[in-house]
Parts: sequence; C-alpha cells; structure tokens
Amino acid sequence: MDSTDALPGPCLLCASLTGTRVDQAWLCAVCGWRYGDVPDDGLPLPRVDVVYYLRFDRRVKIGTSHRPRQRLKAIRHDELLAFERGDRALERRRHKEFAALREGGEWFTLTPTVETHVAGLRAAGEPWSLYARWFSEALQHTSS
Repeated sequence: MDSTDALPGPCLLCASLTGTRVDQAWLCAVCGWRYGDVPDDGLPLPRVDVVYYLRFDRRVKIGTSHRPRQRLKAIRHDELLAFERGDRALERRRHKEFAALREGGEWFTLTPTVETHVAGLRAAGEPWSLYARWFSEALQHTSS
C-alpha cells in the first residue's frame, strides 16, 4: 500500500520534502525521483525544453527555453503562469494560435482565450513541479 508522508530528507533533484512510500522505497511526490538515488555526475544533464507563459501586467510572453530558471531571471515579469513541455515548434504553433493578440515580438494581450489556455496547462500542475517531474523522467531515461 502506498502512503504519502515526509521524506527522510530533501529530494536530491527538486528539494521537495514530500514523498510516497512504495513497497520499501520512497519516491519524491513532486518529481518522482527515488529517494537516496544520486544522479550520476559523469553523465550530461538531459535537455528538457519548455514553452513558458509569463505575465507582465496584462500581457503574456510566450517563449521557450531548455534552461528556464536562467531564462526567466533575465526577463522582467510579474508572474510565471505556466509551462508546457515542448520546443520551438510548439512555441511557433502557440504564436500562430494567438497571432491576433500579438502586441509585438513574443508578447500577447492577456485575454480570456489566453487565460483559458493557461488554466488548462495549470490543471496539470504547478509549473516548477511539472518541470521537476519532466527533468526527473528525462534524467532517469539518461541513467538507464
């Protein structure tokens, strides 16, 4: 039987303190990394591309990055609205989808249409928790 509780210590990938006990192992409740497993520092880190949605006032920037923490630090914004796993191809599709709302560059007017799209993405989870899970999954595939 699975039970959710505090991990014995922080997850080595995402620093979450919550885990799920499965049989004899603890799995991080946020990213799914097995507690106690150490990522192999000899392997290259996996690339996880995301399309991000940043709000600044009543505008939304739709961009992409494979290093979202670094990228978002460089962009003035009020709030990270959502992440969507995908690369430039998905970003281009979103830019076309919301083309009528483009204010310039990658900035779009925050309308109910965009808010509905973002709400659908948020239903999958908090952006940084999703990114941690995607990164963990990619890292687990890299180390297998």
